[in-house]
Amino acid sequence: MTLRQFIARIPFISDAKRLEWHPPFWLMRLKVLELTKDWRKLRIKLPQSSIASNMHGGIFGGFQASLADPVAALACTKVFPGYAVWTRELTVDFKHAANSDIILHFDFDDEMKNRIQADLKSTGRSTPTFEMYFKRSDNTICTIIRNTVAIRPLGYTKPTVQ
Repeated sequence: MTLRQFIARIPFISDAKRLEWHPPFWLMRLKVLELTKDWRKLRIKLPQSSIASNMHGGIFGGFQASLADPVAALACTKVFPGYAVWTRELTVDFKHAANSDIILHFDFDDEMKNRIQADLKSTGRSTPTFEMYFKRSDNTICTIIRNTVAIRPLGYTKPTVQ
């Protein structure tokens, strides 16, 4: 059993703590500020630190991308149980330097939920794109993330072309 699997099986740990204690996130020292029970609203603080900062004092883009990568897939797994979900594409658009603690803002609105439900009902699969962003402590949006996830039936295998 891996450490990640062990943490996942402890019944009294909240989803927020599971994220904070997820081994790849430990060194990031992230803090979940808000996580709704249905995973439709999430705020995570990524603190500026010596290991997270580049030579110009901004938080590395890789830290930002690594934190944002699983968020949409995890949310879709909670909202649409019984489907396999994974990140298909992630784009990062750096608008301003992330030169302070930053907060990831993720919102899963009703319009997106309804669109995904319609796709799943008609085709059994969906490939939605979520937009989220990091905001600096001065409330400036510094990074915009677009995360496309694949939502497929459990056991789905991609057809191969020969």
